[in-house]
Amino acid sequence: MAKWFQKTIIKDDERGLLFRKGSYVKLLEPGTYRHRLLGEESVVLLPLAKRFAVPGRELASFLHDERLVKELAIVQVQDNEYALHYEDGRFVELLPPGPYAYWHSLKQHTFKHVDVRSPEVGADINRTVLAKLPNYVHVHEVASHEAGVLLFNNSIQRQLSPGKYHFWKGPVSVQVKTIDLRQQQLDMTGQEMMTEDKVTLRLNFVCQYRISEPLTALQIKSFEEQLYILLQLVLREYVGTLKLDELLRMKQEIGAFVLGRLNEESASFGVQFKSAGLKDIILPGDVKDILNTVLLAEKRAQATLITRREETASTRSLLNTAKLMDENGTLYRLKELEFLEKICEKIGTISLTGGGNLLEQLNSLLGARSGSAPK
Repeated sequence: MAKWFQKTIIKDDERGLLFRKGSYVKLLEPGTYRHRLLGEESVVLLPLAKRFAVPGRELASFLHDERLVKELAIVQVQDNEYALHYEDGRFVELLPPGPYAYWHSLKQHTFKHVDVRSPEVGADINRTVLAKLPNYVHVHEVASHEAGVLLFNNSIQRQLSPGKYHFWKGPVSVQVKTIDLRQQQLDMTGQEMMTEDKVTLRLNFVCQYRISEPLTALQIKSFEEQLYILLQLVLREYVGTLKLDELLRMKQEIGAFVLGRLNEESASFGVQFKSAGLKDIILPGDVKDILNTVLLAEKRAQATLITRREETASTRSLLNTAKLMDENGTLYRLKELEFLEKICEKIGTISLTGGGNLLEQLNSLLGARSGSAPK
């Protein structure tokens, strides 16, 4: 008799599926079973700890058995979805589109569906779970000095503040463009311009700005190039209305004028201009030579004027001294002695001839005023 039957033992952590002539018949609970070989019966054993799956069979072919369905936690994941699978509240796996079934005799199975047509991962999804799904999630970061702009299928959605953002990989392409919000500098070097009197010169100019409206700035093609052209046009507007001499005299005012004109256009660029200033004015060689000649002539004229003023002052001083000496004999005598002292400093020896002592001879040398010798 034994050769006509086959014995099957189903353990407590297993379930059996009975097939007859290749067709599913029923679910078998734990226990011992005998089935006839001549009836072409077979039993497939499935562990409760693993997902319900029979090789070569679709899940739908078993769903007519209500008893089996009660033993299973069944989930259908649509084409536009992912499902997060949890066992007893702990994340286990992500399920792509398709049907799935799990035995709920040993563990409680729950599922969280996410629609990948809205690719931004919601706040209800634990971020530690996402770290386990690198093939299904991509991450974008916005630094503390940046602003991010979120685009779905190349369409702007909203502005992102600094932080880390997660998005599901799916039918919607996701881009995050970052814009630096720190103060930036725009340099214009060696820009040729013509003054009102047709003098061509070169300017080195600089301005500082920061982006205040990232969404506006992002919609401008070649943003920095257009800012450069705006600065160039404003400078031409200023330089073209002044003659060279006026420009050189008013060069300190150019920064304030340019900054004011730039800020009139700042809203259309989404920026705020902070400062602007002229670094250098580079003149052509021939113009520079002419200006140097003019400057040299001016300095020489000033030097001549100063010399003449000094000579006039000196002559006036001598005249005043002469008047005082003419009116005061003692002052005249002191002046003579002063000059005598200076003369004595220049000579090595003094030779005296004739009679008389040294004092008498010096008195004789100096002479007396008004026909009488000084006493």
